[in-house]
Amino acid sequence: MSDRNDLENDDLENEPGLLDDEDLGDEFGLGDPESMDLGDEDLTDEGSRAAQLEEELAATKDRMLRLAADLENTRRRAQKEKTEAAQYGISGFARDLLSVADNFQRALQSAPEEGAEVTAETMAGLINGIRMTEKELLSVFERNGVKRVFPEGEKFDPHLHQAIAHVPGNGKPAGHVVDVAQPGFVLGERVLRAAMVTVSSGE
Repeated sequence: MSDRNDLENDDLENEPGLLDDEDLGDEFGLGDPESMDLGDEDLTDEGSRAAQLEEELAATKDRMLRLAADLENTRRRAQKEKTEAAQYGISGFARDLLSVADNFQRALQSAPEEGAEVTAETMAGLINGIRMTEKELLSVFERNGVKRVFPEGEKFDPHLHQAIAHVPGNGKPAGHVVDVAQPGFVLGERVLRAAMVTVSSGE
């Protein structure tokens, strides 16, 4: 039985057209299977590239987190400055007004007490004190950008003036301010209060 198998194997090996492993490699351009390169170097390169990409991704995430933290800190700082500006933005103006308050207090102290005799000299001193206080107040306004609008004799400006009456011009051209019932005030280009005026009708 063994002799028969050996004969069959010999016949197969000698059979024309049958290729061994080396012949198969030559036939299909694969070379010797034992000497084939399985791509270990390529796999190593791919692994290194993947590791490099992971490092770059981690670095990018870190930069994004730092940027987000910086933006949040900037937002909080801006909000704090805005709040402080709203609370303390008028500190300079308020400080200037203290001198006006002091003048008012001095004027009241110089006023005669109830029932006391009022002399012309006392009244003159009181009026003078009030005028000085008004002057100081207007000076404070000027230093802080607030300007008084007293447009008597000027052409009526609906942006700055509010007409409360129209009267004959008495020689003044139509559309001009004849009298100022209450002065106005502006802060820069913003009208805080329009001047209340009487306007000439030109008749």
